[in-house]
Amino acid sequence: MATTKELSVEDKLRAIYDLQLIDTRIDEIRNVRGELPLEVEDLEDEVAGLSTRSEKLKNDLETIEELIKVKKNAVDEHKEAIKRYTKQQDSVRNNREFNSLTKEVEFQELEIQLAEKQIKEMKASMEHKKEIITQSKERLETKSNHLKHKKSELNAIMSETEKEESFLSEKSAEYQKLIEERLLKAYTRIRSSVRNGLAVVSIERGASAGSFFTIPPQTQVEIAARKKIITDEHSGRILVDSALANEEKEKMEKMFSKF
Repeated sequence: MATTKELSVEDKLRAIYDLQLIDTRIDEIRNVRGELPLEVEDLEDEVAGLSTRSEKLKNDLETIEELIKVKKNAVDEHKEAIKRYTKQQDSVRNNREFNSLTKEVEFQELEIQLAEKQIKEMKASMEHKKEIITQSKERLETKSNHLKHKKSELNAIMSETEKEESFLSEKSAEYQKLIEERLLKAYTRIRSSVRNGLAVVSIERGASAGSFFTIPPQTQVEIAARKKIITDEHSGRILVDSALANEEKEKMEKMFSKF
């Protein structure tokens, strides 16, 4: 294979147009995938988030259940204390002791009321969390099924195109090595600045492909002569004549048809 320095202008034009055809084919393959990889990634994040939330809610339920047990035990202890203080009142020696025990009983009753109120609130919180868990579980199942479908869709596309894309990426790298650095930088810059990624286009009906601006006849002659690199003054794209373009398209189609 000839080195970059040995390439004639025509060889450079053919090489860079071939590179464009290869890169365009890679773009087409990636467009088929479209937003699928991002959709899969977003769904994976959402499923992971829902799973984490469900686990947290389950842990919250366990914590509340333990707190309810503690409060119920406390209620039992307060009731035992009331029995004890009430029994002590039967053997007091004066009103002061009786009143003191009465206050203790009242305090224990207040503690029971408070604990029962807290238990009621915690049970309500549990019911609410159970509803959220049910909703989250349903949402998680829906998203998991959607993720499974999207992954299957992406894997099917990947299995069909991965080998071709890998082959074309290697070919793209090979052709890039044939092109001098300055020209390759221009190609990359133009390609990244235009919507369709076309940095090299052919002349069609007197205008550059995809453009309504006519190329002057003298410029068309110079392009057809293939003696220098010429760019479109309106779009900045590198221009090649239609005959060269058709020859290279036919050559590249044979390579693409292997897949």
